[in-house]
Amino acid sequence: MATPTDADRDVDRPLDPARWRRTLFEALTENALRDGRAIAVEDQERQPISRHRLVLASLILGRKLAALGRRGEKMAVLLPNVNGVAVTLFALFAYGRVPAMLNFTAGIADLEAATASVEAKTLITSRRFVESAKLEDKVAALGRTLSVVYLEDVRAGIGFFDRIRGVLAARNPDRVHRRHRPDPDDVAIVLFTSGTERQPKAVALTHANIIANVEQCLRVLGCSEADILLNPLPVFHAFGLTGGLLLPVVRGFRALLYPSPLHYEEIPKLAREAEATIIIGIDTFAAGWAKAAKDGDFASIRMVVLGAERVRDATRQAWRERFGIEIQEGYGVTEASPVLAVNRETDNRPGKVGQLLPGVEMRLVPVEGIAAGERMHVRGPNVMAGYYFPDAPNRLEPPPDGWHDTGDIVTLDADGFITIVSRAKRFAKIAGEMISLTAVEAMVNEAWPDHASAVVAIPDPRRGEAIVIITTAAAMTRQSLLPTARRIGLADLAIPDRIISIEALPLLGSGKTDYPALERIAAAHTAQPR
Repeated sequence: MATPTDADRDVDRPLDPARWRRTLFEALTENALRDGRAIAVEDQERQPISRHRLVLASLILGRKLAALGRRGEKMAVLLPNVNGVAVTLFALFAYGRVPAMLNFTAGIADLEAATASVEAKTLITSRRFVESAKLEDKVAALGRTLSVVYLEDVRAGIGFFDRIRGVLAARNPDRVHRRHRPDPDDVAIVLFTSGTERQPKAVALTHANIIANVEQCLRVLGCSEADILLNPLPVFHAFGLTGGLLLPVVRGFRALLYPSPLHYEEIPKLAREAEATIIIGIDTFAAGWAKAAKDGDFASIRMVVLGAERVRDATRQAWRERFGIEIQEGYGVTEASPVLAVNRETDNRPGKVGQLLPGVEMRLVPVEGIAAGERMHVRGPNVMAGYYFPDAPNRLEPPPDGWHDTGDIVTLDADGFITIVSRAKRFAKIAGEMISLTAVEAMVNEAWPDHASAVVAIPDPRRGEAIVIITTAAAMTRQSLLPTARRIGLADLAIPDRIISIEALPLLGSGKTDYPALERIAAAHTAQPR
């Protein structure tokens, strides 16, 4: 079993900015020079790619892809968690092209807005993936404005002399890389926010942003070259990209990619077969994996890191009792590359998301009407270069003075551990009172832990807004919620009587709850008081 080094655990040691004054491709080549035979990445087909082979494949493919656009050009990428996505990303990094990672679960309108915001001219995808995921309509729609390039066709066009050039380039890969003048402060990749509350925004992250975030995370988590990180989160999601692929590559351990977190029975099996030591995900998926796992499936796992949504007590208990593992909850936003805080193995406080990572500054701003908690703004080396918007394509809008408004309402304890109270937009004003929808949702999930539930607010002509519970618990009533609500001190005003039962909650591709879809469901239903 892998164990972290003392240097990795030295949280109090000052961060060295020189560590992130390099590009992601340079980080790969540094590890390849140290031990080129070590495995960098593999996927569910269990065909590992060594560091040296990843460098070589990236240089060969990158030369072909570079011919499709100029240096710094954004190229849309539509690929799942397989070895090919790692090769494609590092191929683009090597030649100074910028992947814009499309969420293949998004609707056509969002995909078109995403590509327009960065003025993408090329879509890189896989014919096999498009067919298996039934994405033909989306690709056809994008193909009206983009040139669609299938990796199968590119690979078929790679000949003998292309391979010879690649072998020669791999002897001194940094020479090729420098020729395209990449800089650590250049935009490395564009990700798109999850769209839980509005249209996704294009987030520009530099090489330095991402590598700084990796260095920050390593101070808290501690990883060794013997680790194997199982990543079922899509790499179009910031957590899946940085935490599940780029962190292992930069640190120098194995990333094991899996294409869908929803394969609840397959993921525990893969963890056992590969002897994975770390797994990342979100609460919804982790609960499903724990339920489907057989005894011994997670025997090699030493670290489970969850983010993106609150970790429920029931999920913690399941992992603790069945596998002897304490979940480490963290917090981040795409705009911060994405990790901002995470609990340490040696100081893990359930219900809190940990302390800020080294090098991150925080500014708390009071919000009118909200007594418990303040709005968090952050600044640091991992905070994005800026946004791109469809109405000003490819024009970078940096955060003011480097500060990003997370939109999250938080509290701090005496030791600086953060509790996420709610999103600023996740409050409802009812009869003049500000009610946290996040708090109501937590109460509902505590009262009915074996079901999936979410809470939204819709306009109400009498009280301004009305809170609606949407749940898979068909028997849920307001009366059944009262004991839990009163025990935790939630006001009666916050306990809704509008409850809608559905078979399954809609989720975004990242696994987060799709609140816009739930709001549409709530608006379309006439919920009967219970």
